[in-house]
Amino acid sequence: MKKAAAITCVFLDVGGVLLTNGWDHHARKRAATTFKLEWSEMEDRHHLTFDTYEEGKLTLQEYLGRVVFYQKRPFTRAQFQRFMFAQSKPYPEMIKLFAQLKARHGLKIAVVSNESRELNAHRIRKFKLDSFVDSFISSCFVHIRKPDEDIFRLALDIAQAPARRVVYIENTPMFIRIAEGLGIRSILHTDYTSTCAKLASFGLHTGEGVVDEAG
Repeated sequence: MKKAAAITCVFLDVGGVLLTNGWDHHARKRAATTFKLEWSEMEDRHHLTFDTYEEGKLTLQEYLGRVVFYQKRPFTRAQFQRFMFAQSKPYPEMIKLFAQLKARHGLKIAVVSNESRELNAHRIRKFKLDSFVDSFISSCFVHIRKPDEDIFRLALDIAQAPARRVVYIENTPMFIRIAEGLGIRSILHTDYTSTCAKLASFGLHTGEGVVDEAG
């Protein structure tokens, strides 16, 4: 049986893997409650425009104008934006894991994510993701978003890595299937321990903790 190629590059999702989701259903629900907005109307307006926003074709201010500030509000855009940004929280053990794997194995690390520009910039800066990520194939930069398989092809081109040498960590099953269809080995992330074990099965150990135990 032919031995699998060694992994030299890791593709990472951000929301649900390295950080909490930036502006998901739960965050929007909290915003509606906090700012006393009509939830169903806000959600309808969000779904009509969010794809365009994540593809980098709308600014945050344009998005807010369509979804929230299409009428006068008793709060400011700056207050609402601060609330949006505050919803992002890190998963420190996951950030540490990939920083360690990069250092130990000399991996290339690329983010492949659906993110809006201003929130993406905030999350990169706030949580220092650029301290270990080599490239960000974010939907707002490349104007393509998952589930379009072209975003994965573009990521392979940017990383200059053949699909057989890449492992992709993602928490959405559909996106996993799309990546695997392109020959990219993938891990459906559900928790730190199981992801460490799966990474170890690909030969990726940090040299400490659960990752080595799984190997």
